[in-house]
Amino acid sequence: MRFIHRSLPEITVSETTIETSLFQRKMPPIYLNAMTGGSEKTKKINQQLASAAKRTGLMMATGSVSAALKDPTLADTFTIVRETNPTGVVLANIGAGKTLGDAQQAVELLAADALQIHLNAPQELVMPEGDRDFRGWLAEIAAITAKLSVPVIVKEVGFGMSRETVTQLMSAGVTFVDLGGSGGTDFIQIENARRPQRELTDLLGWGLSTTESLLDTAGLPITRLASGGVRQPLDVVKALALGASAVGVAATFLQELLSHGEDALVLMIQQWLQEIQLIMTMLGAKDLQQLQKAKLVISGNTKDFCDAREISIQPWAR
Repeated sequence: MRFIHRSLPEITVSETTIETSLFQRKMPPIYLNAMTGGSEKTKKINQQLASAAKRTGLMMATGSVSAALKDPTLADTFTIVRETNPTGVVLANIGAGKTLGDAQQAVELLAADALQIHLNAPQELVMPEGDRDFRGWLAEIAAITAKLSVPVIVKEVGFGMSRETVTQLMSAGVTFVDLGGSGGTDFIQIENARRPQRELTDLLGWGLSTTESLLDTAGLPITRLASGGVRQPLDVVKALALGASAVGVAATFLQELLSHGEDALVLMIQQWLQEIQLIMTMLGAKDLQQLQKAKLVISGNTKDFCDAREISIQPWAR
């Protein structure tokens, strides 16, 4: 996927805003997506991530709080996020299949602004001790969405979402999804490495990419966030142009933090935000609404996917 170059943008960098709006809050269009928690080491990581989020204004999601719900002694490895960033936008995270009570505890633990419910059926199936029964996930999501006091975002963990999945979620009252496409961390690979025979290598790369997920769900009346395989600012701009309201980054930012420290991560985030603004200026897009009108050409495997799914790619290029 590539943009059609505009030789005459006719705007200035200073009038280009990259701001997005979620949960009635203005914020940058990238966010720190769910990563970790549950140990002393990850407590420190969460503290540093939360500090970086505070310094840059980014929204941040914690790793799955389920561990703290089972063992309250682990709670501080998550609550450190809110303690470090008391006024920032924080998302709690739990797995699908959890109850409304679990969801309420997770939100209360972090004084969270919203809740992520992650879907990870392939990961569970490859995990030797993982779940084998996925009945009732949609019903639990519907119950939580209907009664929780904060918005609910249903998130894939790296296998993408099709229009069929998103339509199911909409029928359950869900109004926010994080499409979580393939291309980033592959949890099948991680869990398969724990199997003695490592026999499920043929499943590596399972799912839809983030780009395919965005194209497949275009036009559905739901707020879409995008994540999965986001490694550079241009990836962010492409996802925003395809209709994402914000773009989540996990591994790339975590690697920078672990390798070079919090200050280096903050600098990277600032550089990303600056580059997003420059790319939007090149495209003549003063804001995210205008960016979604930018012309782009879709080819290769992504075009093949669109042809098979009867998604017209011509309107994007005209």
